[in-house]
Amino acid sequence: MSSAHAMPQGLHFVADSPVEGLAVAERRVQNPLASVICVHGGLDRGGSFARLARRLEFFDLIAYDRRGYQGSRSLGPLGLDYHVDDLLDLARREAARGPVIYFGHSFGGVVALGAALREPVLSQQVIAYEAPLPWVRSREGSRSILAEDPEYEAEVFFRRMVSNSAWERLSELEKRSRRLDGAALYSDLSLLRTGATPFDLTQLEVPTLYAHGDAYHLEYYRSLCRDLRELSPLIETCELERAGHGAHLSQPDLLASLILNTWRERCVLE
Repeated sequence: MSSAHAMPQGLHFVADSPVEGLAVAERRVQNPLASVICVHGGLDRGGSFARLARRLEFFDLIAYDRRGYQGSRSLGPLGLDYHVDDLLDLARREAARGPVIYFGHSFGGVVALGAALREPVLSQQVIAYEAPLPWVRSREGSRSILAEDPEYEAEVFFRRMVSNSAWERLSELEKRSRRLDGAALYSDLSLLRTGATPFDLTQLEVPTLYAHGDAYHLEYYRSLCRDLRELSPLIETCELERAGHGAHLSQPDLLASLILNTWRERCVLE
């Protein structure tokens, strides 16, 4: 793996990826309670979970660049079904070691839920953080029309989700890298704008926690959580104080505690 795409401290790339071309990294501990497979959102990458990895001292953590993004940029085709395939391939490998937890951030939560629905025996817990679920409840103010140029859409998305000033601080190489992820981002966003229902959450068989912060769109997330609890008795929800959308970067301690406590509660119930 080139130094231009070096994994941050706390994770290291592995050579034995179960999917050829998929960039996979991990952090292993002794006697883990479970393996946490982290699935990133739009215009992100697996390395963004490095801070979380360093704080999950009781879990193995596996992170990867979803196909079309960063180290997995050359891997196609794109689309939700293929992202689910990749996650399930990773889960099969980890299931041979012990229990598996999916942690999906933003669109990664959509992938995690899709995988849990397709092969529920492979995972014991799903945690979805601010996963967009417009077929359950749409959010007013969401952009309905995408730019025709995926690379331009990547810049627009970054400026909207992070900030204009953060984009301006990127080097030209970093800006180019983000733009090259535009095709994968475009695929993610297109799914959310079709109006279709990609899967039926009433069919969930895996205990699921939907978590959100209190920094943005609070009333929307509270309403969505009420809808989700009505859809399935296996869906629980929680609100994290002083947490924004990028909580895995800004509040890794909070998320590490959430994962640990959720797993402990699940084991007690069993």
